[in-house]
Amino acid sequence: MAAAQGRFSDGADGMNSAETDSVPPAFRQAVDALQSASLRPEMEIDPTKAPRKLAPYAYALEAAVVENDNDLADGRLVLLHDPAGHDAWQGTFRLVTLVRAELEPEMAADPLLPEVCWSWLTGALQGRGLSYGEASGTVTRAGSHYFGGLSERKPATQIEIRASWTPREGLGGVPDAGAHLAAWCDLLCQIAGLPPVGPPDAGVVSLPQRRGPRTH
Repeated sequence: MAAAQGRFSDGADGMNSAETDSVPPAFRQAVDALQSASLRPEMEIDPTKAPRKLAPYAYALEAAVVENDNDLADGRLVLLHDPAGHDAWQGTFRLVTLVRAELEPEMAADPLLPEVCWSWLTGALQGRGLSYGEASGTVTRAGSHYFGGLSERKPATQIEIRASWTPREGLGGVPDAGAHLAAWCDLLCQIAGLPPVGPPDAGVVSLPQRRGPRTH
């Protein structure tokens, strides 16, 4: 992946429409905001192939949090747009995400872990003053124990957040997609165990964990 900080690699533009000239101006503006966002230096981000069946227009990104050449967390963010609106979204835009990271094994037993991880998502959005609605999702934790030729590996616990939310639209019917991307990167960095770059949000609960590199 190419280092982010507002810079995206040259390659597939991440859209699901081959006819880019027909893209609605509101969607194009939202995509431009994603591509010009200023992000933390630990983020590596690239456009990726967007889904074709979720909405008439879609743009997708994949990202990883990298520190000292270690991949600490990764995820995928998809911006959907339906100019006709969508009843379930209560709007014309929708953001869909998958975020994954590995925790220390003892964290799996914490009964508050799912609630805390969900608070990281909502807290990231609230921490940047973003207005959103219709948020929904799941938090899944799974433990792995290794045997045979892999028995030297330590047990691992993976946390996975799948979520979607409707970004409230501003002037011209365009949401602040760049700010939502920055909030999503805040979530990735928090689940990776990195300290916040600004004052932590008072409504977000932290867990005292430190993860090593992800194993694949």
